[in-house]
Amino acid sequence: MRPGNQSPERTATLEAFADTLIPGEKRSPEDRAIAGAAAGGGAVAAGAIELLEWPATGVSDALDDFARDLNAHARAYAAEHGLVLDASAPPFVALSFEHRTALVERLTAAGHPERELWVLLSIFSYMAFDSAAHLHTRDALAAGHPGLTAMGLVPPDPDGLWRYPENSYGRELASPHPATTASGSPA
Repeated sequence: MRPGNQSPERTATLEAFADTLIPGEKRSPEDRAIAGAAAGGGAVAAGAIELLEWPATGVSDALDDFARDLNAHARAYAAEHGLVLDASAPPFVALSFEHRTALVERLTAAGHPERELWVLLSIFSYMAFDSAAHLHTRDALAAGHPGLTAMGLVPPDPDGLWRYPENSYGRELASPHPATTASGSPA
């Protein structure tokens, strides 16, 4: 499936997975995918789904399979623990946050036969929060990106360049190459 054609079940399942890794607050009281286990924006608010759907990740074409397999694991986990899942939500979404966490821990544990796949999906959720890899940093900060602001990343100076006067050696360490452009880029 291409961006814009995702099923609500797939999106909710992937959001619940990302929210399990970096929890955030619910978007509304009816929100089922985000458990509301933490205040502020988590991986979903940081754009985890947008990053996963970005073709550059190399996983966008497999997201239907990830969601299907995650829901199959959730059904098996629920049966193993005697849990009755609410059929109005995808199986992984229907799990409580504690059970989602336990299942993700199991899927990403050393020795699990699918570990590499679930760790890969996890990495992209973290990337969305920690680096906003799918956005220009300046734009992400202007929009109040939850991960970048939580880490204290400051916006650039008015000319678009970042300078860190408090965190520098306070002197020029080397002369710029004579062909360096005004923006600091090599010629």
